[in-house]
Formats: sequence, structure tokens, C-alpha cells
Amino acid sequence: MKTSSQSSRRRKPTVAVIGAGRLGQAFALALKSSGYRILALVARHRQKAEKAAALLKAKPKPRALAANQLAELPETDLVLIATPDDVIAATAQQLSNLRRGDGRCTVLHTSGALSSEVLAPLAEKGFHTGSLHPLVSISEPVSGAAALRGAFFCIEGTRKAKSLAQTIVRDLGGSSFTIKPDSKALYHAAAVMASPHLTALVDIATEMLSACGISKRKAQQVLLPLLESTVNNLQTSNPQQALTGTFARGDVATVRRHLQALSRPELAEALEVYRLLGLHSLQLAAKNGLDPKLVAKIEESLRAHSPLKS
Repeated sequence: MKTSSQSSRRRKPTVAVIGAGRLGQAFALALKSSGYRILALVARHRQKAEKAAALLKAKPKPRALAANQLAELPETDLVLIATPDDVIAATAQQLSNLRRGDGRCTVLHTSGALSSEVLAPLAEKGFHTGSLHPLVSISEPVSGAAALRGAFFCIEGTRKAKSLAQTIVRDLGGSSFTIKPDSKALYHAAAVMASPHLTALVDIATEMLSACGISKRKAQQVLLPLLESTVNNLQTSNPQQALTGTFARGDVATVRRHLQALSRPELAEALEVYRLLGLHSLQLAAKNGLDPKLVAKIEESLRAHSPLKS
């Protein structure tokens, strides 16, 4: 049995990161701080790869390569593909044309929507293939590297690829879970709903406050504490129990006032979003025991404002 000191002295895998955008750089920074040796960074243009390599402040400095220089990629234990989703298949094909796997190298991509099947050309050449997707929002590399620590990661792929992915997650202090490859798109849609769509929802809310005469910047400031309190509620309760406000109480008159206020032409998008989310909030309230008569009245009002009503 390995002791903790023996585990800390184990040789960490060498890594090449293809895709030196925000996520790729964040992974490189996080892995470097966990003892992994980053041997190469690849970006569309070499200048960007050089900037990413400089950010690591590693000695020796990782090789900085352009996307058309994959033939110069050094041999590593792990190749991490952090490119946009639409480029992953072409990258995998290009790599498979350049080298064969020796049973030691693993290729992981970081897409949430694609499974390891997109790396099939590499699997056929003897590489271990899988995917490693962090459930965090990364807007820039340094804070992104911090966000990767303790995050949840979705992993799937071959046995050895999943084993390495799980080791990476443990080294980053995170937790991992596995789903079936054919569920990746739905899984990623759920992640989009919870994060990027939440950002879009906040933008709609700021537009609504702007229509009240509040600047968008101020509107965002005043909404953030409300968002934080909602997240805090969700940390201790499920969505059904965490629901508060108008729909949780069944305030029929208030819902009708909201719908009337949103009936301006310039707020048509906000009205439709409010209506659709209101119907789902109503389902949660009903599960919480809201009076069925109130549920029926609110649902009638929400459906009456549908653009599809006859």
C-alpha cells in the first residue's frame, strides 16, 4: 500500500495541450501547479501559443507551436485537446495521420457535448481516448485555473483513459462522475442551461430594470446579491424547496401585474421567458402543496399571454 509521501512522489504525466484558449491555458496552469510537466502548447497561431507558454512561467519553457506544426509535437503521456468542439475531429484525424500510439499515450478532449467517439481515428492507432469536462465557468485563465480546483468533472472513455482522467481530477482536488457517451449532448445542454443561459437570463433582467430607468451596470449590481442568495438556498435545498417568491406563494394578482408590465413590444422576449419559466416554477410550487385553485388561475394567466394562443 502506498503512503501519502510515496503518492506525492509518483511521476506525474507529461502533457501537451492543443488549444491554448481560456480553458486550455487554465488546465495548463492548474496541472503545472499540481506537478505535471507541460511540454507543449498549441494554438492556431504560434504567437498566441508563446504568450500562453510565458504565462506558465515554467522551466524549461514549454514548446509553443502553431496548429499547422503538430508534426513537431513532443512525445507525452497525455495530449489534452481543448480546442473548440468543431475542431476536435479534424485535430484527432491530423494527429492520427502523424503518429501511432504505443499503448502509453492518452488523448483526452475537454468538450462537454462530444464523447470520446470523436477521437476514433486515434483509438484505432493505439491511443487511449476519453473526455474530461469541467463543470465550471471559465472566463480567463488564471481565475479559471483556480476554479478547476475542487470542481466536478464529467469523464468517459476507455478504461485507461478514465483512470488517468480520475487521477487528474483527484490531483486537482475535484470530484468526477461518468455518463454514457450517447448522453453527452444532453448533459452539456443541462450545463448550458445552468450557466451560460443563466447569464443570458440576468441580461434580460437587467434590460427589464433598464426599462424602469436604472442603468444596466447598476441593475447588474443590485441583482447579484439576489443571485447569490438563490445559489445559497440551492446549496442546502433542492429546487422545489428552494423556490421562493411570487409563484411559491401563488400570488395570482402579482403574476397578472407582471404580465401586464411585460406586454410592451420592446419586452416581448422577456415576456416569453417569464411565461415559460413561470410555468415551470408553477410545477415546483404545486409539488410543494400550493392550492390547486391558485395553480389553475396562474396557469390560465400565463397561457393567455402565449404568442401561440388562438
